[in-house]
Amino acid sequence: MDKQQMSLAKSSRQRYNEWIFRDFPSDITIEVNGGIFGLHKFPLVSSSGRIRKLVAEHRDSDISKVELLHLPGGSEAFELAAKFCYGINFEITSANVAQLCCASDYLEMTEEFSNDNLFSRTEEYLNFVVCKNLEMCVQVLQQCENLLPLADELKIVTRCIDAIASKACAEQIASSFSRLEYSSSGRLHMNRNVAKCEGDWWIEDLSVLRVDFYHRVMLAMKCRGVRPESIGASLVNYAQKELTQKSSLWAPLGSAKVDLNPGSYGQERLVVETIVTLLPVEKLAVPISFLFGLLRSAVMLDCSISCRLDLERRIGSQLDIATLDDLLIPSFRHSNNTLFDVDTVHRILVNFSQQDDSEEEIDDESVFECDSPRSPSQTSLFKVAKLVDSYLSEIAPDANLKLAKFLVIAECLPAHARVNHDGLYRALDIYLKTHQSLSESDRKRLCKLVDVQKLSPEAGAHAATNERLPLQSIVQVLYFEQLRLRNALSCPYSDEDPKPMPHSLRISSGALSATMSPRDNYASLRRENRELKLELTRLRMRLNDLEKDHVCMRRDMQKSSSRKFMSSFSRKMGKLNFFGHSSSMGSSSPSKQSAWIRTESKIIDRTCASTE
Repeated sequence: MDKQQMSLAKSSRQRYNEWIFRDFPSDITIEVNGGIFGLHKFPLVSSSGRIRKLVAEHRDSDISKVELLHLPGGSEAFELAAKFCYGINFEITSANVAQLCCASDYLEMTEEFSNDNLFSRTEEYLNFVVCKNLEMCVQVLQQCENLLPLADELKIVTRCIDAIASKACAEQIASSFSRLEYSSSGRLHMNRNVAKCEGDWWIEDLSVLRVDFYHRVMLAMKCRGVRPESIGASLVNYAQKELTQKSSLWAPLGSAKVDLNPGSYGQERLVVETIVTLLPVEKLAVPISFLFGLLRSAVMLDCSISCRLDLERRIGSQLDIATLDDLLIPSFRHSNNTLFDVDTVHRILVNFSQQDDSEEEIDDESVFECDSPRSPSQTSLFKVAKLVDSYLSEIAPDANLKLAKFLVIAECLPAHARVNHDGLYRALDIYLKTHQSLSESDRKRLCKLVDVQKLSPEAGAHAATNERLPLQSIVQVLYFEQLRLRNALSCPYSDEDPKPMPHSLRISSGALSATMSPRDNYASLRRENRELKLELTRLRMRLNDLEKDHVCMRRDMQKSSSRKFMSSFSRKMGKLNFFGHSSSMGSSSPSKQSAWIRTESKIIDRTCASTE
C-alpha cells in the first residue's frame, strides 16, 4: 500500500510541476489520498470555502500542510479543481464532470466565495450538455458508482436517470410515428414490415451500468411508459451480459450436479433477483426460455423464495408454449438425489392449473353462449398434458425417482386434460421397466393413472401383452379391446358411410363430462346431440329409400301379372264369336279396332291403380 501511495505522489508531483507557478515558492502543501501538492494559499482560499476555513482556523500557527480526507474523485479531481483556482483552462467532459461536481461541493467552490465558480460550471454542463445525450448520461452514471452517496445527494444520478428514461421514451414515440403510413383508403395504419424495436438502440448502452443503477433506470422507464417488449429485450440483454460467463446457469440440459457455495455468488444472485423484480407483468414480453433460464439461475444460486415463486408463477401462466427442454431443470443440490428438479416442475404445474381454473370463472350466460367444442383454455390444457407426458417419459428412467413424485406430476392435471393416454402409458411402462422392485400394490396405484378406454389400438395391443402390468390391468385392457372389436363388427354401415359413436364410448364420454368445466361440458353435450341428430336423419333417409324400393317392386310385380292376365283373357275372348259370325271382328274397321284397344288399356291401368 505504501508503494502505491508513493507512486501516486510521484505522478501527482510530475503533473502539477507542469502548470504550477515556479517563480513563487509554495506556502501550503495539500495531501489528497496519497497525492501531495505544493500550492499557494491565495488562489486556493479565493475559490474554496473549505480551504479558507482551514487556513483561518490555523492563522496563529501559520499552517503549511492540509490533509483532505475522503475527497470525491481523489487526487485527479483535486488537481483539476486546483487548476481552476489558478485560472488554468481545461475541458469539462462527461468523463470528469461527476468528479468535478462532487469535488467542488466538497471544497465548497460555490458562488458564495467566487462568481462563476467551479460548482456552477459543472451544474451548467450537466443540465445543458449531459442531460441532452443518452450516451453521456450513461457515462456519467458509470463515474458516479465511486461517488456515492454524494452524487445522489447532489441529484447527479437522478438527473441522468430521468434524462435516459425521457430520451428512450421520446425515441420510441418517434419510431412509432415513423412507422405510420396511409393506406389505399386514406386511413392511417402501422407498417408491420418495419421492426418494432428500431427505437430501442439504447438497450446495448444500458448493459454497462451497475445493477443498482440499471434497476433505477428500468423503473423510471416503466413510469414513463416505455413498451413492455422494449423493457423485456433490455432485461434479456443485460442478463446475458452479466450471467453468460456462468455457462452452467443457462445450459438447458445440464444434468451434472454442481457443488456451489451460495456465498461466493452474491453479485450474480443480486442480478437475478433484480431482473425478476423488473419483469413486465404482460405475457410474452420476454421469451419463456428466458424465464426458465432465470429459474435455473435462481435455483442454482439459491435466490430468495419470493424470487423463485414469482418465476414459477410467470412460467405457469404461459406453460402451453414451453418445450420439453425448458422443463428439464437440473437438480443442482447433492441433497436431492434425482437428476431433475421435479419439485419445481410440480409447483409450476400447480400454478398452471390454478391459473386455468381462474380463467374459467366466468358468468353462466357467457359459458352457454360458447358453441366451440374446445375453448382456448382447453386447448392449452391439451398442450400441457402432452408436455407433461413427455416430461414423465424423460424422468422415468431415473432410478432415484420415487413413486410419490412420479404420481404427483402425473395427477397434477385434471382427468379431462388428456384425450389420449398413449403418452402416459409410455411413461408408466418406462418407469415400471426401470423400477422392477415395485410391490404389487404400487404397480396397481401406478396403473390406475391410465384409462384403458383412451388407449389407441396399438397401445392397447401392447398393454395386453405387457408382463410388467398387473394382471387386473391386463384383463381390463383385454375386456375393452374385445368390447371395441364387438362394436366395430356389429356396426351395419359400410366403409364409406360415417360410423356412429359406439355405445360404450358414448357412455365413457358422458362420464368424462362430469369432470369437465361447465363450458366444455356444455359444448360436449351439444356436439353429441348434433351427432345423434345426424345419425337419426341418416336412418330416416335410408328407411325412406327402402320403402320407395319396396313400393316400386310391388308395382312392377302387379303390373306384370295384370298385363299377362288381360292379354290371355283377350286372346281367349277373340276365339269366341259372340255375334255368331267369325269374320265380323276381322272385317270391322281399323278405327273400331283401335278404339277397343284403347279401352282395354284403360281397363288395365284402372286395374293397376286399384291394386296400388
